[in-house]
Amino acid sequence: MAPWTKTNSQRYGVVKWNFVAKAEKQLSLAIGDTVHIQESCEGEGFWDIGAFPASFIELKEVIVEKRGACLFFHQSSKKERFSQVQRLMWDLMEWRSQLLSGTLPSDEFKELKQKVTSKIDYGNKILELDVVVRDTDGNILDPERASVISLFRAHEDATAKITERIKEEQSNVQLDHSGVSARIQSSPTHSLYVFVRNFVCRIGEDSELFMSLYDPNKQTNISENYLVRWGDKGLPKDIEMLNSLKVVFTVSHLQISLVCLGYLWKVIAENDFLHTLLNKVTTSRGLWVTMKALVGDIVQIRKEYPHLVDRSTVVARKLGFPEIIMPGDIRNDIYLTLHSGDFDKYNKTTQKNVEVIMLVCDEEGKVVPNSICLGAGDRPVNEYRSVIYYQIKQPRWMETFKVAIPLEEMPRIHLRFMFRHRSSQDKHLCLIIWWMTGKLISSFTHSQTDMDILHVFCVFLQGDSKRMEAVSSYLSLPSERTHSDSHKGSTLMRSSSSVCGLSVSSRDIFTISTLVCSTKLTQNVGLLGLLKWRTRPEMLKQNLQELKLIDGEEVVKFLQDTLDALFNIMMEHSQTDDYDILVFDALIYIIGLIADRKFQHFNTVLEAYIKQHFSATLAYKKLMSVLKTYLDVSSRGEACEPILRTLKALEYIFKFIVPFCLFLFQGDTFQHIQDIVSSLLRTINCTVITMGREHTLISRVVACMTAILSQMDDRHYSRYIETFSGTTDLVDFLMETFLLFKDLIGKHVYPSDWVTMIMVQNRVFLQAINTYAETMNHKFLDNNNFEVQLWNNYFHLAVAFITQESLQLQHFSPTKRSKILAKYGDMRRLIGFAIRDMWYKLGKNKICFIPGMVGPILEMTLIPEEELRRATIPIFFDMMQCEENHSGHFRKFENEIILKLDHEVEGGGGDERYMELLLECAQGRPQLLTEVQHFVTLVTGLLERLLDYRSVMSEDSRNNRMSCTVNLLVKNYTEAAYTLLLHSKLLKWSEEQCTLQLDYQTLQSQRQLKETLYNTIISYFDKGKMWEEAITLCKELADQCEMEVFDYELLGQKLNQQAKFYENIMKILRPKPDYFAVGYYGSGFPQFLRNKVFIHRGKEYERREDFQSQLMSQFTSAVRLNITTMPGDDIKNSNMQCIHVQCFTVQPVLEIPPRLRNKPVPDQIINFYKSNYVQRFQYSRPVRRGKVDPDNEFASMWIERTTFITAYKLPGILRWFEATSMTHTTVSPLENAIETMGQTNEKILTMINQYQCDDTLPINPLSMLLNGIVDPAVMGGFAKYEKAFFTDEYMNEHPDDRDKLTRLKDLIAWQIPLLGRGISLHGKRVTDDLRPFHERMEECFKQLKKKVEKEYGVRELVRMKVRKQKEKEGSGRKMSQQSAS
Repeated sequence: MAPWTKTNSQRYGVVKWNFVAKAEKQLSLAIGDTVHIQESCEGEGFWDIGAFPASFIELKEVIVEKRGACLFFHQSSKKERFSQVQRLMWDLMEWRSQLLSGTLPSDEFKELKQKVTSKIDYGNKILELDVVVRDTDGNILDPERASVISLFRAHEDATAKITERIKEEQSNVQLDHSGVSARIQSSPTHSLYVFVRNFVCRIGEDSELFMSLYDPNKQTNISENYLVRWGDKGLPKDIEMLNSLKVVFTVSHLQISLVCLGYLWKVIAENDFLHTLLNKVTTSRGLWVTMKALVGDIVQIRKEYPHLVDRSTVVARKLGFPEIIMPGDIRNDIYLTLHSGDFDKYNKTTQKNVEVIMLVCDEEGKVVPNSICLGAGDRPVNEYRSVIYYQIKQPRWMETFKVAIPLEEMPRIHLRFMFRHRSSQDKHLCLIIWWMTGKLISSFTHSQTDMDILHVFCVFLQGDSKRMEAVSSYLSLPSERTHSDSHKGSTLMRSSSSVCGLSVSSRDIFTISTLVCSTKLTQNVGLLGLLKWRTRPEMLKQNLQELKLIDGEEVVKFLQDTLDALFNIMMEHSQTDDYDILVFDALIYIIGLIADRKFQHFNTVLEAYIKQHFSATLAYKKLMSVLKTYLDVSSRGEACEPILRTLKALEYIFKFIVPFCLFLFQGDTFQHIQDIVSSLLRTINCTVITMGREHTLISRVVACMTAILSQMDDRHYSRYIETFSGTTDLVDFLMETFLLFKDLIGKHVYPSDWVTMIMVQNRVFLQAINTYAETMNHKFLDNNNFEVQLWNNYFHLAVAFITQESLQLQHFSPTKRSKILAKYGDMRRLIGFAIRDMWYKLGKNKICFIPGMVGPILEMTLIPEEELRRATIPIFFDMMQCEENHSGHFRKFENEIILKLDHEVEGGGGDERYMELLLECAQGRPQLLTEVQHFVTLVTGLLERLLDYRSVMSEDSRNNRMSCTVNLLVKNYTEAAYTLLLHSKLLKWSEEQCTLQLDYQTLQSQRQLKETLYNTIISYFDKGKMWEEAITLCKELADQCEMEVFDYELLGQKLNQQAKFYENIMKILRPKPDYFAVGYYGSGFPQFLRNKVFIHRGKEYERREDFQSQLMSQFTSAVRLNITTMPGDDIKNSNMQCIHVQCFTVQPVLEIPPRLRNKPVPDQIINFYKSNYVQRFQYSRPVRRGKVDPDNEFASMWIERTTFITAYKLPGILRWFEATSMTHTTVSPLENAIETMGQTNEKILTMINQYQCDDTLPINPLSMLLNGIVDPAVMGGFAKYEKAFFTDEYMNEHPDDRDKLTRLKDLIAWQIPLLGRGISLHGKRVTDDLRPFHERMEECFKQLKKKVEKEYGVRELVRMKVRKQKEKEGSGRKMSQQSAS
């Protein structure tokens, strides 16, 4: 095992596969964990606490925060999103622990559940996930149990809530939108729960405690009083109510105050206010209550908060109606408030102590029992008595109580007020007033359900107290003061008239206010006329027309009565259509009102009405008739003013039509659905076709169309097909339906995250398509009735359906894919099998769809679904057979599939498995075996290259691309020049016109374009220091200037440029690039890389470590192989998650051009070819064999050499080419010694030439080279070779190596004159401080020279280079022959 190495830089990753530790030092991982990699070792990573496979994580470029016990990191480009999701996750984890604790009450559990689901939905949105639709309890809505319309509505509601939440987040409004606060804001009805714990004050008498809600904005009470009777012992008078004093106040909003008021059975002194007294008696005491805001009406809160609200809990209703009046919520209450009075003291010296007594009496003067309610929670009483103010002239009571009278009793009931002076003698004050409740009804002037009216009454003096309560004495008298009387009151005398013993007191005034809450009483003439339409039928048309003029608030509060009236009108005129359009327009107007934001809470009322109260048996037929009329007019392009309002209300129109029929006519459901289909289906189809896709209502209309189709079964389709009068009409319907479906599938009218809605629509469309396909088989398949265009439309629709993005399961996460398969199945497979069956039924008509259907069928077969491919790929071979039978060839098919394949693969289709299946399916076609094999070979070859191209273009790395532009971006000028050179070779030196090019719009001829390209290429070669290539192009340009166009001026420029390049070759040092062999192993790599080796050309001065680091950054999940040999099959066949990269340095093999061979060529020229124009590369690895001499390693050092041959020479259009050939050879120790000596001599010669040409080079490199050879104490020199090979023992054991030994001796001998030339050059350049070093080196050289010349002979340096070259070539040939043998 290779050693562990520290990572060069900070590396972090996210775990993408679970890993279970199987050893002590391994680290278990779970998907989503984050890891900090500190060490690595051949496929494993190491963290602080253990090791794990590197392939199990995905490396990330991240920013690290909060180092320590917890590690958080994120991509810098998504920091804000990361922080946002992090906060969401913390909240969800905290709430989850609360839900699992099992300690929450049911109401809090439900509220927290709502918060969790809301937070999840919000998180899904910001993460661009799908919308999850839920019911009112937060549970995911099951599309199997919900209608299409309700599903659509749920998507709208969910999207609206999430959008609103996002807007508020963006405006930095940090509110709790998920729990109570959000529900309070969205709910139209709220409740305030109050639990009276205790009331303590310093009183010794019975008292009454009134509690109500007060609106500080309106400065008035807005609820009934809650009455608690408190005893003088400090406990409730009804001791059974102890710890049960609970009340729920129903309100429309919670920006209110709770007001408590206590009344004592004491007389209050003059100028002493009630609150002053309360302050006195409650000093150091108080009222203890518990309060909680609840959401919903009384029925809802009793269900959701049973531990707080039960049947015994008192309900204090709102003074007036709530925002929503639900159907069946009957109310008929009169709230009466004693406002104030002004009483004269007459002949007394002090003011009276006035007590007001009120009774409810009938027309005979009898008291109506239990008709007065002083407050919620108290029993009804027969009379009302006010609080008494001591000697106050103008008492102001402001006491409110309720008069509860049945609606039918109201016209004959009146209220009688009596005033008494309370004193120690308890004498009566002879004052009386009366008031008819019937007059209250007739006095309504406002068009409102609840009316708050102030009344000023006449006060009558009663001379005879015995007759005070006689009905006959006051019923004939006026009750209220007139407007003129109110202004004259201050000047009137005591009495102006007397009737039946009663006289009007002109100086006494009594004022009350009334508030009537009634769901049955209205005085709006238009609405009343509509509700009572039977009384004046001649006004019905006018009343229907004027409904739109009535205040919307009045209409929605009488919604049930209004809807009942409209449907009754329609039913009682079922034999005529006189009022159908008027009623329909009125219904549209009401639905439009409810759609208004002001009345949006009445949606629940309308929904409740449809489900529970709608009972017009034949209304749906009339509604469909009018709707069809409007849609027909609109689809013809004619003006139809109500059409926009109708489309907006279409959802509820269908709710009146479809669900009613399904629910009400269980025995005749089929017929009623059939009526709907016959009347509306095609009309709605036409409406969708004519509506633009940007229309705001298009999604609603499509939802309605889908709803109709979802209710149809095979019998409905069959019956509907039979309704068409002729073949032409049926064909038109099918064609327009296919085109409509194809358009809706190609461009969904719903947002892309409405996955549930889209999948339901697809399921409905699939049923319709398959049913219509059966119709085509029965009616339009035989040759006499065959409709080519109809079948063509079907095939294109089916392919569009199968290839739509929303059905491509391979793009989804595993969780989403499994849910879709479980709920809907793979609809692609179903429609694909249908396409296959329909194709084979065509018979001889197949030729009509070749080559037109080749492209669509190809697109379908490229979908990565195994069974679908196996079913549909054979269609290709059937097409080939069909065209072969018809035309004797299948060139049309072949050309079309080659043309389309390029487009489809570039778009993302196709993979290796497709090629395998194509080959498998071809085996079963013996009829055209040769042609099929040729075709399959052609297609698979093309597909393989297209897949390689797509893989390269989809990668982030630019290194794998050969575009000239890409090469320029990374400053690969040489590769860019070679790429443009390919283009230039396509042009001729002629005046022929060429097509306009993107970068050369003004050029006209091929000569001009080629010349411009050459100039560009030359400049790139110059920047890449490839002057040899630039000279070749300069010569070609010069030849054109001299021999063809005779442009001598340009010729001179090119010759000067060429001369400059020659000079650069000789004077400018060009660094040699290194070459690297790179192997890519494992099935996770694309086909063009998989299990192949490539030779890469490095950049100037690029180290292997730097190149390897950059290479690994392209394949972050790859494991680096630290071996240089070919890996085994286990690595080559490793899975997608485990890929390996191998990288090591190779040496280019010099190939001297023929024109330079056997000639004295300067080293500056030869050196260029050592690293350019190379196609052969070698990697040598030393190994030990045989007996190892510890004192002489050369004797047992063998070399294993691998030779790579690339597809093209380097450099080229790429910085890398595939190694198409790899051979392995073994080099003996003697052969290795010969190579080493030859390389050393070559190195000495090269350095001598460099120092002769450049006087500025530093002396140190030359000093180190020469001293290392001439001083045996430093490197041992060639003495190791002599000891290893120049012995009798070696000669006896290796008799065949005599020629090689001679060659080695010759190389040793030739090293002496080279060293002599180098030391001579060194002596001329050495500085004085290095002179002793040089003298020592000369002394060593003299001894070495004497020894070598004595044993191996003397060599002269004259023409050494030519001789050396010949010897090298001869030696190379001999060595090759010996190695091969």
